[in-house]
Amino acid sequence: METKLLDDCTQSIEIAADILKNGGLVAFPTETVYGLGGDALRPEASKKIYAAKGRPSDNPLIVHIADVESVNELAEDISDKARHLMEAFWPGPLTIILKKKDVVPMETTGGLNTVAIRMPSHPAAAELIRKSGVYIAAPSANTSGRPSPTTAAHVVEDMNGRIDAIIDGGPVGIGIESTIVDMTGDIPTILRPGYITKRMLEEIVGEVEIDKAIIEPDPNLRPKAPGMKYTHYAPAGILTIIEDKDEPGKVTEDVVREINRRAAEKEKTAILTTEDNAHLYQAENIILLGKEGDGKTVAARLYSALRECDALGVEYIFSESYYRDELGGAIMNRLLKAAGHRVVKV
Repeated sequence: METKLLDDCTQSIEIAADILKNGGLVAFPTETVYGLGGDALRPEASKKIYAAKGRPSDNPLIVHIADVESVNELAEDISDKARHLMEAFWPGPLTIILKKKDVVPMETTGGLNTVAIRMPSHPAAAELIRKSGVYIAAPSANTSGRPSPTTAAHVVEDMNGRIDAIIDGGPVGIGIESTIVDMTGDIPTILRPGYITKRMLEEIVGEVEIDKAIIEPDPNLRPKAPGMKYTHYAPAGILTIIEDKDEPGKVTEDVVREINRRAAEKEKTAILTTEDNAHLYQAENIILLGKEGDGKTVAARLYSALRECDALGVEYIFSESYYRDELGGAIMNRLLKAAGHRVVKV
């Protein structure tokens, strides 16, 4: 298959919209990461997405919409709390899980009776949805398990020849996937942390829980949302997180010593760190994630840094843990997934 490389001008988006109308696949930018889109109401389009990514078919897809009214066509039993969250955070990086209507095929929801919905704020994504006239099912536009793409070049690495077109909208802004909150129970439950934090949600709807599977992974879990069960975001090299057992997230002398010791033992290594701590380490490759306490930059840089390790042919990657600010939980969720929960406490 020849993959068309398009810019994000109106004419290019019209070409991409026609591809979606005809059941094809298009990668496109959102404010979080690049998505791999197909018509959410066509079972065969969802099957194509799973095939292109090499993604397990029980891992649900997120349905992207361009206006709030579309939720009424896709979901039922929509609570007042769910509508309050839509009003507060849409368009934006929040995915809401609701009970699905029959119009949404099981192929899109991973066999579940719920549907994950979000309204992206990126102008190219919104225009693509409107011009195509379809709801777009879109996971991240990477092969399953690899770091999510934050530039069109990342998408080309993984998807060239697998899909019909890629829209290049430049680097994304946020860099990690949307927060996912399950609104089908009595208490809203976070299934994936992201840019919209627990505190932000609680300011709108009161009590919010965090699903236990985020903290303690369950290999027998049937995932209710993307990213809950399988190893995600992983570089080719072996990633290990090293943290102080008494002060997680703090870069103590013991943490520095252990990272440097392990780096010295390996032939091709890299260390993920902040600009503030880079001078503490000795390794062939020091890869900077941003400044200490600047979670927005760290989040935006994380996946590119993991892909940079792949480009350098790094075999062993060592990372500090990160709990410095409100985005720390979301950043650590991605790091732990990428490391397969490989953590050394010193």
